[in-house]
Amino acid sequence: MSGVVVLDPGHNGGNAANPAAINRPVPAGRGQTKACNTTGTATNAGFPEHAFTWSVSVRVRDILVARGVTVVLTRPNDTGVGPCVDARAAAGNNADAAAVVSIHADGSTNTSAHGFHVAYSSPPLNAQQGEPSLRLARTMRDGLRSAGFPLSTYIGSEGLSPRSDLGGLNLSTRPAVLVECGNMRNATEAAAFSSAAGQQSYAKAIAAGILAYLA
Repeated sequence: MSGVVVLDPGHNGGNAANPAAINRPVPAGRGQTKACNTTGTATNAGFPEHAFTWSVSVRVRDILVARGVTVVLTRPNDTGVGPCVDARAAAGNNADAAAVVSIHADGSTNTSAHGFHVAYSSPPLNAQQGEPSLRLARTMRDGLRSAGFPLSTYIGSEGLSPRSDLGGLNLSTRPAVLVECGNMRNATEAAAFSSAAGQQSYAKAIAAGILAYLA
């Protein structure tokens, strides 16, 4: 299968120890600046979002590569700092990616809140943020829902969340979405996020969504 896919594992393992680096302001689109990056969240037991997103992204990469897709990751490991949101967007732009998928997990303090949602840039700032990104968002939503993951009970509508404040999406000139896989503070989802089997399940669903988009 042809095309380059850029996977963007949220946050990074070295962010917490380098506040000056990740707090510096960078362009975030729509005339905004935002902090370079953040530490991300964690389960109540302390399993960090950056570790979850890294594991899932590597698993998605391996599934896609086995299907003939060229995959670029925005960071090479889970021990570094950043990259900043503008650099993450640039990775997709520079690769002329067919699809850019950022992988995250949420940290709502409402522990009953659960389910995934897919964010996309809205209103669109360029043609690729329009119908291509919306189609990617819907395909990703459908892939996760078909795998049995519940739609978010607390963000967005029908698993989709239009956003104007996410720098990685605002600065993208390629079809791009951000997948919030669920709530790390919810006990059921935290257990899935923390297990290899759960991470593989999310990876398979995300990869299926990407492959359906590329087909």
